[in-house]
Amino acid sequence: MAAIAALVRDGHSDASIAIRVGCDRSTVSRVRRGLRKAATPRVDEYRPERMPTSPAQQAANRARLLDALRAA
Repeated sequence: MAAIAALVRDGHSDASIAIRVGCDRSTVSRVRRGLRKAATPRVDEYRPERMPTSPAQQAANRARLLDALRAA
């Protein structure tokens, strides 16, 4: 329970805590409610906008991929 509480205070999600500690998400949720901490939002809500890839970078990525496929 102390490990769960520490991870809750550090801001980890219920799912990630359950995986790290090896318990069920409901256990983590119960500890979180006992600490009166709100659930952490899903990670995908924090996803930053992607930077567009320049044509030169696209060509370099494509060349590296083709080289790797030829080597395999």
